[in-house]
Order: sequence, then C-alpha cells, then structure tokens
Amino acid sequence: MQMTLSNNDEGTSQISFVAEIEGEYKQVADVEIPELLPVLPVHDNVLFPGIVVPLILRSEAAARVVEYCSKRNMPVAALTQETGDPDAPTAKDMHHVGVMARVMRGMELPDGATMALLQAYGRLHVRKFSRTKLFLRAHVEPQPDQMPTHDDGTFPIVMETLRNQAMRFASIHERLNQEMAQSATNIKDDALAIHFIAGTFPLPIPFKLELLDMDLELARAYRLIEQFNIEIEQLRIRQQIAQRTHAELDGRQKEYFLQEQIRKIQEELGNSPEASDIADLRARADKMEWTADAQKAFDAGLLRLERTHAQSSDYNVELSYLHALLDLPWNHTTTDNHDIAQAAATLDADHYGMERAKERILEHLAVLRMRGDLKSPIICLYGPPGVGKTSLGKSIAAALGRKYVRISLGGLHDEAEIRGHRRTYIGAMPGRIIKGMTKAGSANPVFILDEIDKVSGATHNGDPASALLEVLDPEQNVAFHDNYLDVDYDLSRVLFVATANDISAIPRPLLDRMELIEVSGYTEEEKTEIATRHLVPKQKADNGLAEHDEIDFSREAIAHLIAAYTRESGVRELEKQVGRVFRKLALAYARDGQFPAATLNPDEVETLLGRPKYQRERYEGNRYAGVVTGLAWTSVGGEILFIETSLSRAKAPKLTLTGNLGDVMKESAVLALEYVKAHADALEIDPRVFERYSVHVHVPEGATPKDGPSAGITIATSLASALTQRRIRPHTAMTGEITLRGKVLPVGGIKEKMLAARRAGITDIVLSRENERHLEDIPEKYREGLTFHLVDDVAEVWRFALLPERVDNPLAFNLDDDENQAPTAP
Repeated sequence: MQMTLSNNDEGTSQISFVAEIEGEYKQVADVEIPELLPVLPVHDNVLFPGIVVPLILRSEAAARVVEYCSKRNMPVAALTQETGDPDAPTAKDMHHVGVMARVMRGMELPDGATMALLQAYGRLHVRKFSRTKLFLRAHVEPQPDQMPTHDDGTFPIVMETLRNQAMRFASIHERLNQEMAQSATNIKDDALAIHFIAGTFPLPIPFKLELLDMDLELARAYRLIEQFNIEIEQLRIRQQIAQRTHAELDGRQKEYFLQEQIRKIQEELGNSPEASDIADLRARADKMEWTADAQKAFDAGLLRLERTHAQSSDYNVELSYLHALLDLPWNHTTTDNHDIAQAAATLDADHYGMERAKERILEHLAVLRMRGDLKSPIICLYGPPGVGKTSLGKSIAAALGRKYVRISLGGLHDEAEIRGHRRTYIGAMPGRIIKGMTKAGSANPVFILDEIDKVSGATHNGDPASALLEVLDPEQNVAFHDNYLDVDYDLSRVLFVATANDISAIPRPLLDRMELIEVSGYTEEEKTEIATRHLVPKQKADNGLAEHDEIDFSREAIAHLIAAYTRESGVRELEKQVGRVFRKLALAYARDGQFPAATLNPDEVETLLGRPKYQRERYEGNRYAGVVTGLAWTSVGGEILFIETSLSRAKAPKLTLTGNLGDVMKESAVLALEYVKAHADALEIDPRVFERYSVHVHVPEGATPKDGPSAGITIATSLASALTQRRIRPHTAMTGEITLRGKVLPVGGIKEKMLAARRAGITDIVLSRENERHLEDIPEKYREGLTFHLVDDVAEVWRFALLPERVDNPLAFNLDDDENQAPTAP
C-alpha cells in the first residue's frame, strides 16, 4: 500500500491510500454490497472505489453513523450531500450514486473535531431511501465500473496523457506538489490511477460527481484530460493577471512617492492643501455657537487631522467628520410666528377639515407665545392613506414660520440609519435624523417622520424602532446621541410630526411617547369641497389648462366622480381621476381646437372616463326572513353588508359560515348562535329545531375578506329572524359586538358607518348605548334623516328590529315527521 499526503482546494490536508499490488484493486472494487446500508453524508468531497480517505466529520448526523457502524463493523453507503442542512440531511439532499465504505478507524484532532478513516469499495446506486430514528438508510444496487473490452492500444495512450496532464497541473498549482502527480504515475492499475486523480486532486465537486456517475473508465479518463486542460488554462490566466496587478501596484507606489515630493514642495512654498483645509475649518469654527462638548470634539478632531497625511484614507474620514460638526445648526433657530389668526388662516387655506389636528397646533402656538420657550410635542397623525397627513406637516411648518424637513421611514431596517455609523471605516456617515437637521439648517424645524408604522422590527442590523425611542422622548431627546458625531445634540426644540396608517403596527413603547391625533376619512361633502378648493385648480394647472377659465367641474360632476370612480377614505384616487379628466380635455382641444364642454356635468364625466368603476351600496329591502343589513368599517371608509341565514334539514346539524370571514367574525357567529339557543323560549322557538336543522350563515361578496366583532348583533338578529321567520324592520341597519350574556358592546368607525348608511338609504341605525358619545362628535348636518336606536342588550335589538308578523308562507318545522323536509329561507 502507498500513502500520499496532499492539499485540497480548501487548504486542508487529505491523506489517500491506494493499492499497488496487481489484483488488489479488484478485491476492493468487486465486493458484495448489501441491499440496505446506513447513509454516511459526505460534505465537500467525493469518494471513489479503491481509495482510503480520511473524513473530518462536520455534522452530528455523520458522527452518529460512523459511531454506530464502527461499533458493529457495518459498511455504509458513502454519498455526497449536495444541498440541505448538514445536521439534518434528507433524501433529496443526497447524490444517488456513491460507494460502499467501511470505517477503518477514528481519531480526535487537536481542535476537538473527529476524523474517520474510510476504505472505499465498489460503486452503488440508491433505488430509494428510508429513515430510522438515528440516520437515513439507502436501498442500493451495485453499479460496477467497466474497463475497455478490447485492446486497440488507445487506453494506454490515454492513460499516459492523463498522467502527464496531472504532472503539469501539479507543477503550476500553488497548493499542490509534485508528489501528488508522482503518486498517480506510480500507480500501476489504470482504474485505480483514475480514481486516485479524480478523488484527490483539487477539482470541482460537481465535476467529480459527474465522473462518479460514469460507468466506463475510458470515458472518465477522457473527461479528466479535458478538465485538466481547462484548469491549466485558468491557472495560466490567473498568473498573468497577478503579474499585471503587481506591475500596476508598482506604478501606484511610484505615483505615491511623486505626490509626496509635490506635497513637500507645496509645504515649502506655503500653499499645501492640508494647510488650506485646516485654516478654513478654524475660520468656520470661530463663528460657531455650540456646546462645550462640541467644541472639545472639534478641537480633538482638528488635532488628529493635522497629524494625518493627506493621502491617507483617514484624512478624508476626519475631514468629513469636522465638516459634519460645522454644518449642524447647533443654536441657530428661526423665529416662530405668534400670530394665531394668521397661523389658523394658513392651515385652513391649505387643508379643509382636520379640525383636531389644526386645533392642537394652535394650542402649541398659544402656549409658546405665553411662555416664550417650550419643549415641542411629539405628534402622530394617523389615519387611512390619502387624507393629507404628510402635506399637513408642511402646512404646520408654514403656519409656524419654521423650516420643513421630511424623512420616510417605510421599510427602514438598519438601526444605523437612525443613530448613524461609528467612524471606523471610510463609508461612515451620520444617521438620517442628524442629516435632516443639517438639511433644515435650523435647530427648531418641523420634522416629518413619514410612515413610522412601516419601520421594520429587530434584525441582525439592530432595531430601528427602538432607536427612535430616544428621538421621540421629550425627556431624552435633549441629549440625542448619534454614533457618528459622538456628541450629544439637542432635539427638544424640534417639532416632530409622525404619520402612520395603522397604529397597531407601532411598538407600544414608541406609541406611548407620541400624542395621537386621528385624521379620519373624509365624507363625500368634504371630498367635494376639497376637490373644488384644491384638487381641481392644482390639476388644471398641472395639465396646462390654467388659462382656460371656462373649463370647470360642476359640484354634481365632482359628486358623481367621487361616488362612481373612487372608493377610498382619502382623496388621492380622486385627484388622479380629476387629472385624467383634464388630460382627456387637453387631448380633445389638441385635436379639434375646442373643448367638448365648459362646465362638466355627470354625463360628460362618464363620456370622458367611460363606465363607472364602482356602484354604490343600496338597501335591498326586507322581503325575506334571515336577511339583515349590517354596517362595516373598511380602509376606504364605511360600507353596508348583508348577513344571510338559511336552514336545512340534516341528520347531524352543524353551523356553516361562508363569505371569506376572519376568525373574530366566525367567533361572533358561534357566540350569536349559542345566545339564540339559550333564549329559544323568549323567541318561541322549539329547541328540537337545533337538533334537526343545520344553520348556514353567509356574508355576500366572498372575494372580499371580512373580520371584526362589530357584526355580532347583526348575526344574532339574522339567526333569530331565520328561526322565527319574522322579517326585519324596513330601512334598518345595525352594528355592535355581543357577549355571551347578550350585552351589546361599543364599536369603532361610527362616523364612517353612519355615512355609509345614509348613502344606502337607511333611516334607522341600531348601536350600543356606549356609542352615544361618538355621535356627539359628528356634525348635525351629517345626522339628518337618521334615527339612532341605542341598546344595552340583544333582546332590545330584537324587540325593535324583528317585525311581529311572520312571512306569508312561514317556515313550518315538522319536528315529528323525519321524512318531511322544511323549506329553506333564501
């Protein structure tokens, strides 16, 4: 036997034992292979027949197999693991061709790892895999190698060429020595020589697996020669690149020395660039009014700059840091506008509605006027998209006479974006807060933190949401610490205004530091006013029609545009549709030299935009028992929905819920049915109905997801109506959550739900008595034509909503005749 020590392509030592004695290879290659073998996953290596290879066990899975089989002197199926977790290999991770091997011995390495010495025998192919508690098992069949069947003198020539190529490859490879190629030359058995070269030379793993899959030794030899040609050419190109790079490095060194001589000459003449930079920095620092800590940090940085060579990368890092200190507005502030009337006029001119947000800004301005100095509040404007939260921040800055700066936090996932990078590398920079303050040029701007609910949670880059705690805490931001500045900076004079769509996505500690102001969706009347005042003039100018005063929208056209072409809480889509109308008019004018009409009406809007995209919800009447109108809140405003209940005879009654309902709404349906069962006597329902009839509750428009507890009383009333065959009072809608005791709990979105009811022609609304306080916040003009019925429990809902008489053909529950099928309510 011959032992060879070599280095593979990863620089780790590999020992290979090969057979020298004629006929010995046949003894190891043509052995009997059991049909079922434990699988030994081999990583970053491929075993070939006849080779003894030490394997460093890199996974617990491999160690378990080696320990198990070595104790029992069992052979293993050594298969290369191509993908997957090394500690949990699966059948799809393994290459299906391998070798049978035996564990000769194991040894512990100095670093604590274990190495197993394996003797590889004949090739095998895996038909299928199975699993035990400890390891994978392979059901295998032998796959013997095939030598050339006739001797025409080709195979010896091919092998001579292969051995020569191996010698040549070893001579130019930087981590291979001649002993490796010499070993291949000394091996007399051609098949064993091929396996030795394929298994021990640093060739790509996919290529080795390709060789292992081949049956013909001659084909393997040809592929090895072809691969050696490729590898030798690549090594030659790499050497040429290295030589050119070395020559280029020599040229850079020469350039460096020349630059150094030029710098010395400039210093003698008194006009070096470093001296100019330092003089400029000192001049700017003399005019600065900053803290003692900032002055100390600047002086230390300037001293480091003076001692740093201008050609060094550290020079630019230090220079950028000093400029960042000087560019910050430390004590420079703008004068606030204390004229309350003027500020109110500015806010009203820019935005219609938003009374709570405007009132809070005026309160801050009034207190600031009384005290002269005040820590600015942290305000969070939240509401659906498109209601003007971000643009309101700009109006606040204009009303206060302050600078305006905005950063978007959507998708922020790196804490360094807030706190800045430490000055340990060339690309370090301040965080976005400090960069925003530099951009504002004032220590008291209005700072908009847009989309704060879209900040990512904790990642490997830190937790940006937690980094915002220091920024948005009035007690802490007086000394905000940026990692790049490494000096505390006062943010207490900044008026931070955050915007969010969903406050439930904001971490609770961060939410507690902000004053929440809801900017709810607009009513149709408000949208009409906003379009008339702002959107139409803006889009008219943007589309080049500002000079054509005759072109305008009638209020009816705007109302039709809102109802038929938009479905949103805000006005973003409305603005797009207005712009689309003006583009159509501009095109018509460009073609014909005139406009189709001057003041647009609803019919002309439909002519320009085509058929309406949306159809307003309409009350469908109460012809059937079991159909109840509910009120729902969505991200685009309020809507009405219909709850339908039907009954069917069944041997095993059950409750079926359809309509794309969420978990909370499903629980409300189960709760409502249990309450109806508990009060069957009050509703005059025979309890046996529940034992023989299945209940099906459906909410139409199944493509739209629906969830929330506010449909509780609606579902309970629908069930009661279907089971008693009593219809619902006409033009009635309801909303409210129920408990198992039948108590009606308050829900949100009352304003939006009320407006949806008005649009649909509803006249009576049933809701919890605790929602009465929400009605007081709604202007009287929006409540006209509506009657609100405040209830405490479900029994009150039924007393009002269920009509006393039954339908014309009441549902006759024949509980004594199993063959009689009860009719089903639609």
